Amino acid sequence: MIRAIVHADKQWGIGKNNDMMFSLPKDMKFFRETTLGNVVVMGGNTLRSFPNEKPLKNRENIVLSRGQVRDDCIIVPDFDSLKKAMKEREDKEIYVIGGGVIYKELLPYCQEVLVTKVEAIGGAEVFFPNLDENTDFELVYESEPLDDNGLTIRFTTYKNLNPKKL
Repeated sequence: MIRAIVHADKQWGIGKNNDMMFSLPKDMKFFRETTLGNVVVMGGNTLRSFPNEKPLKNRENIVLSRGQVRDDCIIVPDFDSLKKAMKEREDKEIYVIGGGVIYKELLPYCQEVLVTKVEAIGGAEVFFPNLDENTDFELVYESEPLDDNGLTIRFTTYKNLNPKKL
């Protein structure tokens, strides 16, 4: 199954200065536990935003990046190669983890989107498509509000009613 996983502010903002806008320990724990042992798909800027620019441990990291060469993750040069690498792993759980361009391109292929909604505005420069306004997506789960580092969050799941095949 292909899923996207993201946290977004009230305006569907997801990032600022190639970083997250909020420090959310509960959300990070959820992300870590959900993606552990699975395949994560990201762009080069997302990889560069990680501590020491290292791929996520105990996951298979696939990175869309032109010009990067490294042996600690799978680097692909374009979206066709990225989709091919994902198709080769269709029997595994695949999580699209950013950034904005990667989300927009791969969203139609995601069967589900796990959105941690943050009740705040973070001054985002990068935005996720508003799934509440997208007729292909239906909100199928919403948690009770939780406090996470002084902010109110809700874990939500959206189902893609018409996912495309890779």
